[in-house]
This record gives sequence, C-alpha cells and structure tokens, in this order.
Amino acid sequence: MAEQVLVTLDCELCDADTPILHADNLAALRGDGVFETLLVRHGKVCNLAAHLSRLENSAKLLDLPHVEAADWRDAIAMAVQRWGNRREGVLRLVYARGRENAGSATTAYVLVTPLAHRMLQARASGVSVLTLERGYASDLAEFAPWLLLGAKTLSYAVNMAAVRYANDNGADDAVFVSSDGYLLEGPRAAVVVLRDGELATPPAELGILPSTTQRAVFDIADQYGFTTAYKPLTVVDLLNADGAWMLSSVTLSARITSVNGLRMPTPAGESDFARLVERAVERD
Repeated sequence: MAEQVLVTLDCELCDADTPILHADNLAALRGDGVFETLLVRHGKVCNLAAHLSRLENSAKLLDLPHVEAADWRDAIAMAVQRWGNRREGVLRLVYARGRENAGSATTAYVLVTPLAHRMLQARASGVSVLTLERGYASDLAEFAPWLLLGAKTLSYAVNMAAVRYANDNGADDAVFVSSDGYLLEGPRAAVVVLRDGELATPPAELGILPSTTQRAVFDIADQYGFTTAYKPLTVVDLLNADGAWMLSSVTLSARITSVNGLRMPTPAGESDFARLVERAVERD
C-alpha cells in the first residue's frame, strides 16, 4: 500500500519521492497556479464534479490554458486505484504556469497522501478559533478582480501565517474578518453558523472562495430539518449562534468550540449536522 501516489495529467505514474518540479517552475517561484484538495474515501473521490468546476473557474481567473475535465478524471482514477480503498486519503489537483521561460507549457499533476492527524482530531473534537483582520473591505472583490479573491491559488502564505498566528496564541484555527466587520472564511475552511434552525454562511460576493462542501451541505440541508441562507455575518452573529462549524473538503465538519477564548455552545442538532455533511460530500 503506497504512502503517496503521484500521477501527471497525462496519466504517468511517478515515484512520489522523486522531484518533478524544476527550480524555475512558477508554482514555486511565484505561486502562479491553482489547486484543489479532495477527500478519498472507500476508493472514491468525494464531491469531484464540484471541485473540477471550481478548479476550472480558478484557472480561468489566472488565464491558465483550458484543461478538459475528462483528462483530470483519468489521472484521478489512476491515482485513486493505486491508493486503494482501505483508508482515507487527501487528493490534490495542482495546475500551474510551468517553467519561467517555457512559453505556454504548464505543470499539472494529482497527488494522494494520508490524512494529517490534525484533520481527524478536528473532526472528533472541534476547533478553537481566533478572529483575525483580513485587511480588506467586504466589497473589495467587486472593484479589484485582479486580487483573485474567488480563486483557489497556490499563493497560500498569508493563510498559513494566519494558522501559525492562531496556534501561537492558543487557538487551533482562524476566521478572517473584513475591515468593515464581516465574517469571511477560515484560512482553509468555510464558516457556517446555526441559529433557530437556519444554517447561514457569508456570501461569495464578500470576496471569499466558494466552498464546495458548504454548497453540497446546503443542497440537501432541508432533508435534515435545516433552512439555509447566504448573508453577511458579524463576530456578534458568530458568538450568538446556537452552534458553528468550519467546513472543508477533507476535515469535513469541525465544530467551533470557542471564539477568541469565549466558549461556544454545543448545538442540539450536532449529530444530525455531522451526518448531513457526510452524506452531502459522498453523493457525487
């Protein structure tokens, strides 16, 4: 059973311990590329169609050449078959500009690795969060499309710095807040709050990455007795919620246990919500 599986977009199985990027690859030099992270479970990729659609949109925003979804699906199928069905895995799709002086050549590959312990712990025990200033107003995406606020790019230095800052200050994760006081998203997850039976999340128009997991959950939430809404939320809304979660494609749902040191309630429908998330991501 392989510890890592690496497949290029043309379906070449590579040794995951052998480097495939050149030193002048723009993915490394500038973070000039996009990616998706998916969960592999029981030998199947969860929520694949939604991730491929978002990858295509991110690539368009970066003016990367179009890649057929079928090409990604072929490479993914090969990687997942090699990974097997005995354990969960993290599957990453990486698509970047390529070498600095290579013209239109691009870099594209699929990588499957084991789940990190922190992901399993977050699922089981939840996460404490700090709210952190993101540094821009909630309407910036409308006026500055070049900032790529709706794309999932390889430029994740700020996101990881936010996680380290939260960890250094006694929290597990962070929630970004706009300069005009609205909740945005976590560095690696969407934020969903529950109040009076309604699941609410900030709208993508605020300059956040549209969440594939949150959308899948909202699609079938009514079957579990929840209503849904996309609306601006504040830190006060988060603190006054009946419950709140960080949603991501691999961790799935991690209940927010405290915000800025203030304890959050355990919602009465916590188990129902967990089942909802599990079912939502496995439908594809």
